[in-house]
Amino acid sequence: MFTLTQLCPTPLENARQLHLSLTAEERCRRRLHCHSDEGESLYLKLPRGITLQPGDRLRDEDATVIVTVHAKPEPTLKVMASTPLDLLRAAYHLGNRHVPLEIHTDYLRLGADSVVQTMLEQRGLTVTFEVAPFCPERGAYHAH
Repeated sequence: MFTLTQLCPTPLENARQLHLSLTAEERCRRRLHCHSDEGESLYLKLPRGITLQPGDRLRDEDATVIVTVHAKPEPTLKVMASTPLDLLRAAYHLGNRHVPLEIHTDYLRLGADSVVQTMLEQRGLTVTFEVAPFCPERGAYHAH
């Protein structure tokens, strides 16, 4: 088992390279037992305040392994609107409910939630279930 304790801003040439696919919720956890995409047993033991993003690299204390983080496909809702203003209003209502949200110019993505889906559909938005990588916006006061 490799214990990953810190971010690695630059690649290390001699370290073993692994990949780790995590859901949006898992990327917020400081402590997590998991397996790399290659099947290696991993333990995340990260400092407070770290929210992992796709492309982040983690390393163990000895720098024997570097693990690149990826967004794991998960159940999501893709929200589309007939006008940009309707999409903006949807983002407002979702933000007002503190719903983690991935924002694009022509659609929004959020974790699958039937109650929120119903609310959005009642507002006339097109909501589609998709299994896709989910990368919600980080908070305005987040520092990485």
